[in-house]
Amino acid sequence: MSITLHVFYRGKEGAARAFADEMTAKGVVESIRREPGNLRYAYYYPAEDAGVVLLVDSWRDEAALDEHHRSPMMAEIAALREKYDLHMTVERFVSIEDGGDESFIRK
Repeated sequence: MSITLHVFYRGKEGAARAFADEMTAKGVVESIRREPGNLRYAYYYPAEDAGVVLLVDSWRDEAALDEHHRSPMMAEIAALREKYDLHMTVERFVSIEDGGDESFIRK
């Protein structure tokens, strides 16, 4: 069962994009992608709202996500969110293993 988070970062005057750029430039994004259990860590920019950055963050399971949340990187991420005065909303999704909606998914 994988877990995917959609984290919507919002800030003023390009702050969310500047945050994503700094996360990338400092190598934090690549470090997170190398963590055990990380399946995806990618930023996306909604066409209709330049003040928002969407992070799609996927993990193998809850244990991998919990380990990431305990990592020293979280303090660096929190400091950058504070620097750019970002606010967040989060959506959480759990993968379908078998049954359920699987019959409606065309592969």
